[in-house]
Amino acid sequence: MGTGSDSDSNPNSNGWSRARGLVVKTLVVIGGAILLKRLTKSTTRWDHARFVSHSLSGEKFSMEQASRDPDNYFNIRMLTCPAAEMVDGSRVLYFEQAFWRTPKKPFRQRFYMVKPCPKELKCDVELSSYAIRDAEEYKNFCDRPKDQRPLPEEVISDIAEHLMTIHLKRCDRGKRCLYEGSTPPGVFPNSWNGATYCTSELAIVKNNEIHVWDRGYDDDGNQVWGAKEGPYEFKPAPASSKTNDMFSSLNFLPSLSLDKRIEGSFVLEE
Repeated sequence: MGTGSDSDSNPNSNGWSRARGLVVKTLVVIGGAILLKRLTKSTTRWDHARFVSHSLSGEKFSMEQASRDPDNYFNIRMLTCPAAEMVDGSRVLYFEQAFWRTPKKPFRQRFYMVKPCPKELKCDVELSSYAIRDAEEYKNFCDRPKDQRPLPEEVISDIAEHLMTIHLKRCDRGKRCLYEGSTPPGVFPNSWNGATYCTSELAIVKNNEIHVWDRGYDDDGNQVWGAKEGPYEFKPAPASSKTNDMFSSLNFLPSLSLDKRIEGSFVLEE
């Protein structure tokens, strides 16, 4: 008389195996559905705006570029941080630039307003810059403790003249940039150093870099201020322990020469 296998002799084992297989299949189906949902979930218009706001924020320097090409680029410190939020959800950032040797003396101060592009435009994020009503009150805003900064409602009331707007669009897959955009030529007036209008190009690049190219042109289309070789490349600040060593390795020209070079390269403000 032959002996049967364990599974033949134990009907409970067969039942458990079938139940276990059913559970595994169910989990696989549910897991696949969750993964598919995550992969197909669309990014909202406000997601784009939040990402751009986050990317712009922080302390960044152009020191690597200045080290490679000191004849055409300065080592500039760019500092940006959240300042307020509008009723419609638009984010207001405070922005300033200064030479790295004099970070407490910014030569350019702005408010940035970041929000989704209007639905009728083919872009993702609208980035507008505004003058500050009393810029002196905002110097080193981001470096101050929060209880020593102007309040959000004060920030909103100090938003002054609209200067320009850049429409940013997501970069195509495979490109190094994440978002990029520019102002249309001739739209935004500018009278500094003989210019009649100015343009600005901005790209948010991987590794949290920001590339900015501001230029001014006269009536004949000749560039009269701004970098000519390409955009300024701002990279996140290095670790504090390395900052001094990296800065000291740069060969900067004497201040007299710097004053001469500065004209036609950057728009300075009192």
